[in-house]
Order: sequence, then structure tokens, then C-alpha cells
Amino acid sequence: MDLFTSMQTSSTALTAERTRMNLVSSNLANANTTRTPEGGPYKRKDAVFTATPLQGGFGKTLDRAANEQIRQVTVTEIKEDKSPPRLQFDPSHPDADPQGYVAMPNVNVVEEMADMINATRAYEANVMAAQAAKNMALKTLEIGR
Repeated sequence: MDLFTSMQTSSTALTAERTRMNLVSSNLANANTTRTPEGGPYKRKDAVFTATPLQGGFGKTLDRAANEQIRQVTVTEIKEDKSPPRLQFDPSHPDADPQGYVAMPNVNVVEEMADMINATRAYEANVMAAQAAKNMALKTLEIGR
């Protein structure tokens, strides 16, 4: 695997983690949204990551066997959580049903914060991997001096 391939692999992970962070932010922002254009409360969204073979890396023709083991990450789907909304008793709420219960989003703030920390750590790890590849490339160029 060459340096460009490792940077490309890290960059796909950065893109996927950014998408995940955007979804977590959206989930947190809508944790109390009881009305959506689709009707009903907001539904939690989550990214589905898939490991796919590297697409045409720089050294693919030279080391095909090594590159076949390398996987990049892609977001293949953004799924809505199918769990039911949580019911909260608030008869004064405008969206309350006749029994006084309001259908609230199925967003658990604690779970979302844990996902945010996880996405942040994964993002930082991939930034460090890309920086390590860049530093190796710079050191290689210094050898020629």
C-alpha cells in the first residue's frame, strides 16, 4: 500500500464520520420536535457504514493483492430508527392526544452524546492516520536532499 492509498482510505473515513456527526447533531436538535412534514414526531436517524474495496488506488496495478485487503468506508444508507415514540403525559401540549399524552421523538440524549464522542474520536484517529502518512511522505522527500 502506498501513502496515497492510506490517505484516501482515511479521507473516506473522515467523510463517513462527518456524516455521522451531522446526523447526531440533527437528532439532538430535534429531540423535542413533535411535528414533522411527514406527520408525527421526529424519528432518530443513523448512518449505516459499509466496508467496500478500495476503488482504483494509486498502486493498484503494482500490488493488486495487497489492495484487495484494503477497505474504505462509505455511508450506504441513512436509516430511521423504527422504535416507537416515547409517550409523555402533558395535557396542555398542543399535540397531546385525548388522554393527554404527547408522542415525543425516540431520541435518547445520553445515547446521542455517546455517539457524538465516538464519532469525534474516530474522526481524530483518522486525522492522525492521514497526518502520519503525510509526515512519512515528507520524510521520504527529505531523503533526496
